[in-house]
Amino acid sequence: MTDAVMPRVTPGDKPLGASVEGLDLSRPLDDAQFRAVREALGRHGVLRFPGQTLSAANLHDFSAHFGTLEINVGGMFQEPGLPQVMILSNIVRDGKPVGIGDAGQDWHTDMSYSATVAFANVLYALEVPHRDGRPLGATRFADMAAAYDALPADVRARIDGRTATHDFEKFWEMMRRERNSPRPPLSDAQRQAKPPVSHPMVMVHPFSGRRTLYANPGYAMHIDGMPRDESDELLAMLFAHQVEERFIYTFEWTKGDVLMWDNLRVIHKAMADYRPDEPRLIKRCQVMADQILPRGTAGAALLVDA
Repeated sequence: MTDAVMPRVTPGDKPLGASVEGLDLSRPLDDAQFRAVREALGRHGVLRFPGQTLSAANLHDFSAHFGTLEINVGGMFQEPGLPQVMILSNIVRDGKPVGIGDAGQDWHTDMSYSATVAFANVLYALEVPHRDGRPLGATRFADMAAAYDALPADVRARIDGRTATHDFEKFWEMMRRERNSPRPPLSDAQRQAKPPVSHPMVMVHPFSGRRTLYANPGYAMHIDGMPRDESDELLAMLFAHQVEERFIYTFEWTKGDVLMWDNLRVIHKAMADYRPDEPRLIKRCQVMADQILPRGTAGAALLVDA
């Protein structure tokens, strides 16, 4: 028996998204609370914890319940003393940006470019931009379980058992080339730290048992062993399919929100619809899948051949 307060989980009106209340995330979770949160994440894909007041250390400690925290290979805008906490912001102080201002501004799955993939992202909103009383800077999610289920049978047959190569540089260079990002070119050391990796294109989710599509526009480069023109055509079709509106959930931020999402279930995109004078400040931790992939690689437990 436990005396701890158990969270109240209220689903939204779409398959993705639920609100979790009754937890103060500045306090450690006990085992029952941890299991309840992880179960809710597996069921709903995206969880909102409203009304939180956290330090960077609190955010770090809550996130670390769920797996090892990644130190981003970009190496920019990390919380002093806590490099696992990354700062996302358009704020400039004394002529210097306080955070990365253009993170995640196209569809992607975090860490699909890594040998061990990401399980969850945990973001905490300290400042949310508004205009005319409406919050800006929403985060959009697309449900890869629903997207896989909706694929025609012949397309599922073409991708089941296939792997695709993912490359960190793809998204980074797209932001520099197409979005005029101020981020510098990747160094040789950064490229060597995150070389291209291959992952199966279909995942069996550890909690739901559902198959999900694991090939995202941000990092997936080509389908291994397939002629390049055929691969390009198939990936283009998959990339367009997975972001159809029927699969989308849009989350609008409120100051004090902690948002947690399942990278094994969703792809996401940050909406850059705010101006430099409309401040946004969010702190982020990225949880790797090492606790639910005990052998340390994506292919070891969850990502499967047909």
